[in-house]
Parts: sequence; structure tokens; C-alpha cells
Amino acid sequence: MPLRHIAAHSLSDATGQTSGMRRLAGISASTAGSQSIFMGETHVLAGASSGPHHHGESETCVYVVSGRPRFLFKKDGREQAIETGPGDYVYIPPFESHVEENPHDEEAVVVLARNTQEAIVENLEHL
Repeated sequence: MPLRHIAAHSLSDATGQTSGMRRLAGISASTAGSQSIFMGETHVLAGASSGPHHHGESETCVYVVSGRPRFLFKKDGREQAIETGPGDYVYIPPFESHVEENPHDEEAVVVLARNTQEAIVENLEHL
């Protein structure tokens, strides 16, 4: 298979979605024919928060492009938060339930990489 170019204007929102955010697929089985990776981006509007979710068996890596998103998760039954800013990375292990918040007044944009072909999204009732 030859190299594939997926232009910024052709990213696909035909991927798993969670309330409060918008995911776009760049590299996936459906957009590029990838066999074992996914890469895309997520936008969280100012003042918005995603619903609780996890990404199944996927390991997820996040690179913060702009904004200051906050990642909420539970550790030992207690809610924890990771505060981020541009240039930061976050690793989300498989099946780790989390929420992405943007309590600030500018949109947050992150780039995602996963070790699965598509964006696995399991939306949950609670964190």
C-alpha cells in the first residue's frame, strides 16, 4: 500500500463520539487503511466537559496542541485530576475510565494516538 495523505479538511467525524467533545479521525482503518494504529484529534469547547468513557483495549496517547484540558480519573476510589497545557503528553491505559474537561475560556485541541485501527469508545454512566 502506498503512502496516504489525509488533508486537515478531510478528517472524519465518523468515529466513536462522547458528549461534550468532538473526535476526528485522521489515520484509521477507514481513512488510511491502517492495520494497527489510530491517530486523530479531539476538540473540547470552552467550559465543556466530556461524559465519562474509556477506550477499551486501546492504549491512548494524548498530545495537547492548544488550550488547557483537564483529565479526571479515579485512583484508589478517589477522583484525581491531571492539569495540562500545550506541549504536554498524557498516557491513558486500556479500560481506564476518564473525563476530559475544559474549564477555561478557549477551545482545547489534542492529538490522539492509539494502538488500535479505530477509536474504541465506551461511554459510561459514571466515572
